[in-house]
Amino acid sequence: MKNVRILYFASVRENIGKDAEEIELPAGVATVAALRSHLRSRGGAYESAFAEKALLRAAVNQDMVQPAAAIKAGDEVAFFPPVTGG
Repeated sequence: MKNVRILYFASVRENIGKDAEEIELPAGVATVAALRSHLRSRGGAYESAFAEKALLRAAVNQDMVQPAAAIKAGDEVAFFPPVTGG
């Protein structure tokens, strides 16, 4: 199985209504951007939380990454909005 653990923080967690889940990576989903697109395709709250216009940051195994970063079975992927300070 090609499972990844996904963590959701802040507004993403609020929109989806959960803070984490484990999913099996669909065939062809090998980057953070592809995972985001897959999650958006679930529709409903996922569609709005992962909308193309939504500003989201991602981390793989607790390292900040770009959308093109590779993901593989066993990885932990976190999604969260950009942090704003003041």
